[in-house]
Amino acid sequence: MVSTRLSRLEGHRRKFMAVIDNTPECARAVHYAGRRAKNTNGALVLVYVIPEGDFQQWRGVEEIMRAEAREEAEAIVSEAAARVRESIGVEAEIVIREGSAAEQINAVIEEDRDIAILVLAAGSTKEGPGPLVSSIGGRGAAFPIPVTVLPDTLTNEEIDALC
Repeated sequence: MVSTRLSRLEGHRRKFMAVIDNTPECARAVHYAGRRAKNTNGALVLVYVIPEGDFQQWRGVEEIMRAEAREEAEAIVSEAAARVRESIGVEAEIVIREGSAAEQINAVIEEDRDIAILVLAAGSTKEGPGPLVSSIGGRGAAFPIPVTVLPDTLTNEEIDALC
């Protein structure tokens, strides 16, 4: 179900969302989303999804594993937010979830109706462009908003020239 986006209504700002993960290409997606947000007076949302892990341990161990995964996620997203703040001058809203990446990204989009564009970057490894990019081209995830996919060859300077 697609809910109406609010980003163009008075009192709302269009948000660009980038997914933070451990891939090298995610930095390009963050840079592009941050640059577009700044140049259009929009906002930036950085989403990190902690993969569904095998937290099915004894209760104490499970809680420790979850806390460690959350700490790692917070550190990674905070670093990405600091880079975009320093290089572009945009403050990012940070969202951390746990579960399936596609499901959680869709949930964030449905919950925040100001999010209007999802930005992904294609990878250049032999495994392909990356799981999220691959899923939008196949029968995997379908996102309820437009998705911008950056080619793996763009540099930050070229991204700046495009935005």
